[in-house]
Amino acid sequence: MRELLAAIPVGCTWVVPVRGPDDTIVDFRIGATSDQIRDVFGRGTQRIDSLLGELYPQLVGSPLWSLYVEVMTTGKPGRMDEFRFEESRSGVIAESRFEISVYRVLGGLLIWWQRVDEYQRRLEHTEALGMLGWSEYDLTTGRTDWSPGMYPIFDRDPADGPLPRTDQARAMLPEDRGIAEAAWQTLDSGATSDVTVRFRTGERVKHLRILSDVARDASGTPVKIYAVVQDVTARVDSRTEIESLSDRLRTREMTALAEHRLAAQLQNMIQPVPRTPFVLAGLEAMVSYLPAESAAQVGGDWYHAQTLPDGLVALAIGDVAGHGLEAASGMAHLRFALVAWLSIGIREPGELLRHMNRLCAQLGITGTALVAIYDPRTRELPWARAGHLPPLLARDGLVTELSRPPGLLLGAEPETDFPTATTDLKPDDLLLFYTDGLIERRDDGTDTRSAQIHGHLATVSAIPGDNPLPRILHLLHAPSPDDDTCTLAVHIRG
Repeated sequence: MRELLAAIPVGCTWVVPVRGPDDTIVDFRIGATSDQIRDVFGRGTQRIDSLLGELYPQLVGSPLWSLYVEVMTTGKPGRMDEFRFEESRSGVIAESRFEISVYRVLGGLLIWWQRVDEYQRRLEHTEALGMLGWSEYDLTTGRTDWSPGMYPIFDRDPADGPLPRTDQARAMLPEDRGIAEAAWQTLDSGATSDVTVRFRTGERVKHLRILSDVARDASGTPVKIYAVVQDVTARVDSRTEIESLSDRLRTREMTALAEHRLAAQLQNMIQPVPRTPFVLAGLEAMVSYLPAESAAQVGGDWYHAQTLPDGLVALAIGDVAGHGLEAASGMAHLRFALVAWLSIGIREPGELLRHMNRLCAQLGITGTALVAIYDPRTRELPWARAGHLPPLLARDGLVTELSRPPGLLLGAEPETDFPTATTDLKPDDLLLFYTDGLIERRDDGTDTRSAQIHGHLATVSAIPGDNPLPRILHLLHAPSPDDDTCTLAVHIRG
């Protein structure tokens, strides 16, 4: 018995009565039980030889307990269609519902049980989220059964039961009845029908997608029709509106989620983020991009790191103001323009920023940027900034912010200069280029977050080891609640 019940994939327990001095049943001892389907506490065969009254004290004296005693006494099978088990213990569902069948077998009780609350909850949530329902029509009896999700689809009170088929036919728009007839012909041919039909419910017209199939008897005669119904009104309305206003799709008709996904895809195509460090001339670099925790749209953060044909290395980082497609588009313009200007031999950081500034003015966007050109032969780093935070330099356990040369925000003035500063670097120096999402925190404050970052960089630079960049980015991994964060970490090689 124990081997059998432990293996079968259903909830089943065999108990034997424990009798008192007067031969009355005082408890039940578990003799065998399933291990595949466990109780509400996650227990399986470890319950064997335990008393029901000790495992489930709430059962003692309950209607279910009385049912056990009655079946044991009379030998007649018993059933309880909805037994509610309540539990106040933390981590356990407060109320669970079961269907229970009880039989007297081999001097004890064979108890079959099935949880119905989780199945019902999954069904209700699935139907509500997907605006779904199912229907079953018996061609022999004419009986129609509906799931709970069908009633809101047809704006009908569940107390009134399923809508009669004659009323369903009247609710269908006359011009769509040909679609219904085609569906019947499809079912009659033995195929599954999938049609979208319009119904009038109250003052509204709904578009309902109906997926139907037929169950037949041994002779091939149709016996039942099964249908899954989904309210796709919102989808159809959106499609119609988008088609009629396709020229305004990006700015007015795209949902926030769709725009977020499109902008994120655009970002990934324009500037894929390597997962591991990559080698450039005389240095090693690693990039991290962390989306904001609460932002509904991606930002315009960007980076660039490239060994140029003449052996110099271009390092850049920036942030276009705004979010969504506009910011992603602006980021694409700036990054590709920078690559183009580098390809024609422009190497002076201030001049590169002047070109980027004019482009921002023409596009009507603003943003910050920092451009540096590293010479691995001299280890000199000329760099310029346009409203952007300066890099952090970590050397031998000490962290400093590079002295800021002046530089206005990109797009603020069509014609302005961006002075260049030069920093001398040494082997094992660590540089961190970053956007403001790294340090700006509403709760902790910028100063607190900045001190944490300095501490992390100092810890790694004190003992760089063989692989410092992943350590740095691991320590800095803390998405901002309100803004995207892009970091470009650089390790100067000996």
